[in-house]
Amino acid sequence: MSDSGRPGRRAAVLGSPIAHSLSPVLHRAAYAAMGLDGSWTYEAVECGEAELAGFLGGLGPEWAGLSLTMPLKRVALDLADSVSDLAAGVGGANTLVLRDGRRHADNTDVHGIVAALAEAGIAAPASALVLGGGATAASALAALARLGTAEAVLAVRAPERAAGTAAVGERFGLAVKAVPLDRVRDHLPAQLVVSTLPGRAADAFAAPVAASGAALFDVVYAPWPTALAAAVERAGGTVVGGFPMLLHQAVRQVALMTGRDDVPVEAMRAAGEAELARRG
Repeated sequence: MSDSGRPGRRAAVLGSPIAHSLSPVLHRAAYAAMGLDGSWTYEAVECGEAELAGFLGGLGPEWAGLSLTMPLKRVALDLADSVSDLAAGVGGANTLVLRDGRRHADNTDVHGIVAALAEAGIAAPASALVLGGGATAASALAALARLGTAEAVLAVRAPERAAGTAAVGERFGLAVKAVPLDRVRDHLPAQLVVSTLPGRAADAFAAPVAASGAALFDVVYAPWPTALAAAVERAGGTVVGGFPMLLHQAVRQVALMTGRDDVPVEAMRAAGEAELARRG
């Protein structure tokens, strides 16, 4: 019998800050549509790196899994009993599946990016420019490799400190060149621009990216649209926001934690979009 058949299962999203996470809305919508809302619960827990080991040590057998956001994705690898090849390659886990007293670390961010791009009709971009060098950029490089892209440019504030992120792409067979973020214009046009920069940090690149004719994947989901996304949309380019990525990584998490493959994508999408509209 799968884990979904056990009564009283618990799951949560951990991170800091965590109050505005959409994960509870998405996972609870899935439970409701799957008939699990009477026996499964999902909550948000404020947790920093120093607290994660203690939190994990206090979990009982009713716990099925954890979603992890910043700053926990790297430390989770050290606290897991097993790690998927993907999470090891990316260097971060956003998921811990708890089963039979063991912790299995996985990464569903890469799946989320691939699914979000595929949903928008973006497959195997011949050239890609990734803005930012953090954990999400690492997942984006792995996703590009999965899509079949052969090479990417990684634009970061300090290229000499981006070796770790560039190495992620290279581990998955992607040739990566790190360049200064203020030289973005020199590396356009690209078929796809991926912005992993927070908030308004990509505003300065709106005009050149839009003029280049590139498709855009912007990981920001609120407030939406960003100036970058709005500019590309006005220019007639394809724009993918951060919400579809968040949705599809959560779909994969629900499947991993419940052991079921009948995860209701559209029910989760509707719940997430309604919550974003309410907050907006």
